[in-house]
Amino acid sequence: MSHQSFSNYNRPKRKRIVIITVSIIILVIGVISIYLQSLLQPVDKNSNKQVNVTIPQGSSVLSIGTLLKEEKLIKNENAFRYYVKLSNVSGFQAGTYTFSPAMSLNDMVNMMEKGDVSKTPDIRLTIPEGRQLDEIADIITQQTSYSKEEILKRLDDQSFVKSMKKKYPQLITDEVLQKDIKHPLEGYLYPATYDYYNQDVSLDEILDKMIGKTNDVLKQYESEMKEKDYTPHRLLTMSSLIEEEATEQVDREKIASVFYNRIEEEMPLQTDPTVLYALGEHKDRVLYKHLEVDSPYNTYKVKGLTPGPIANSGLMSIKATLKPANTDYLYFLATKDGKVIFTKTLDEHNKEKATHITNESREK
Repeated sequence: MSHQSFSNYNRPKRKRIVIITVSIIILVIGVISIYLQSLLQPVDKNSNKQVNVTIPQGSSVLSIGTLLKEEKLIKNENAFRYYVKLSNVSGFQAGTYTFSPAMSLNDMVNMMEKGDVSKTPDIRLTIPEGRQLDEIADIITQQTSYSKEEILKRLDDQSFVKSMKKKYPQLITDEVLQKDIKHPLEGYLYPATYDYYNQDVSLDEILDKMIGKTNDVLKQYESEMKEKDYTPHRLLTMSSLIEEEATEQVDREKIASVFYNRIEEEMPLQTDPTVLYALGEHKDRVLYKHLEVDSPYNTYKVKGLTPGPIANSGLMSIKATLKPANTDYLYFLATKDGKVIFTKTLDEHNKEKATHITNESREK
């Protein structure tokens, strides 16, 4: 048999292989398509159950998907996230929605995009960034029947702390129970707007929701935290220092770089908000006598981070903690008009201080 005839003999076989392979690919694509379509369908189209779901202000698509999955309203949170992305949804409006397992994913997305809320909240609590527990307690007591003393007592109660530790084991660890910690849950009440649709909502439910929000936010950064070998407690501690030093005009990533550089050089952080936290007082300015306060939170006396957070942190400060700028700065100076001047050496810092120092600015 000649070479030519041998080649012609085998060609039909190869053609069959190609046809079979293409058929398999088409079959696989079809199966995947059917599976993806199923994820968009109602969890239970025959269900008569109604579920009230509150979407807090500033919620991410990931946290909303997680919430809907926890309430058993969608089949898969990742499918929800991809659907929202592919649908070019502009954003979701905060509020409480009445959903049902009988609703499709598309119906729920449309409701949240339009802000088709079920009712107005009985209680709305807006927690700003950079607030300490006593300030948050003031906000809660203004909108509810709970006293400030009652709120702070519950936040420090060991049984409540342990119940939250059990519910959110990845977020709240034994680090919050260290002997030097001033308040175990300081920094764990996330800054956001919280709606409650029951005038008699329990204090535990109010606090649980804020802690749960912190848990949802930090879940999004698990890989970055693992890469830096950061626990949630250490992350919230560093980000709280950045939050307290930051202004609207400042680059938080640069502040973070200064703190990291000082730790690397074994220099004390020397940040005034830690002194105020140690004193337990709100002051317009920190005097040199205040720097002598004997406390593990006083970063003028103790090197490294404070035992725990000194306030809550917003997303910008959390991101800056995980991805600081790459600089050689060791000093920064806050001026009266809210600007921050960064310098590399003490001489440079002192020159800037001589030019800009006022009664409302201090060296860091």
